[in-house]
Amino acid sequence: MSRPLVVSIPHRLGKDEAVRRLQAGLSRAATSIPVLSVDEERWEGDKMFFRVRALGQAASGHVDVAEDRVQVEITLPWLLQRFAEAAQNAIRNRGQLLLTKKS
Repeated sequence: MSRPLVVSIPHRLGKDEAVRRLQAGLSRAATSIPVLSVDEERWEGDKMFFRVRALGQAASGHVDVAEDRVQVEITLPWLLQRFAEAAQNAIRNRGQLLLTKKS
């Protein structure tokens, strides 16, 4: 089993506003990335569990929303490990966009 990829994204929105912004974020992000599809997205309070598929490989993880940060933890299958750095950058960039743009 590979070590999870962890991305922490700071914000100043408070927990409730961050959750509100992120609730549609994963599905919207997937529509803009042709090789990514969302198999599952499930919220339990301020924590989202998800399963995505890219290049025929499934990855799963969760998002923890706190008052001042969002932490994304995802476990990539070994075939996608070579894209870990690119995935980390994409997650960070998309997350910052969702948590900083005016809505």
